[in-house]
Amino acid sequence: MKLLGTQTSPYVRKARLVLLEKNIPHEYVIDPPREPGSLVSRVNPLGRIPALILDDGFCVFDSTVIAEYADTLNDAPILIPHDPVARLRVKRWEALADGIMDSAIVARNESIRPNEKQDVTILGLHNRAISHALEYASELLGTNAWCEGNGITLADLALASALIYLDLRQAERDWRGTHANLAAWFARVSARPSVQATLT
Repeated sequence: MKLLGTQTSPYVRKARLVLLEKNIPHEYVIDPPREPGSLVSRVNPLGRIPALILDDGFCVFDSTVIAEYADTLNDAPILIPHDPVARLRVKRWEALADGIMDSAIVARNESIRPNEKQDVTILGLHNRAISHALEYASELLGTNAWCEGNGITLADLALASALIYLDLRQAERDWRGTHANLAAWFARVSARPSVQATLT
């Protein structure tokens, strides 16, 4: 299979982390959708990344769908629990992390507009949403080693992807200084070979 994406997309990183953690053989292809000749628009009607092309040519798109599909391919590890309550808790973490990514991307796109065209209301709304989500994540994590359960899950991979994106696009945001438990958790999770592979 082949995963299409870019190095900066947090959604692509989340999909890559799932494939890497589960040791699923795949080819990662950097393919910015806006560039002429991009394969993305030919395989994904939405023209978005990540896009996972299976060996038979079938295309799976959206990071949440890719993660769910990939998790069914083997049991080492199970990233989305089968138990309904545990599954719900992990998927809630994913939604929280994806919300951070969504707001960070909106804030980024607004911030690179000319100053006179920036909408400070939009910037404020999304930056406050990020701050509130980080506070919630910090409280929810507490002193736990993992976001949910006794081992790594999609919750950890999604949150790591969101925090890496914040470091990239909002380097001025001192989330480590504000949330020491998130910083300690992130230092441990980001040392994993899967995460390191997505940073190079």
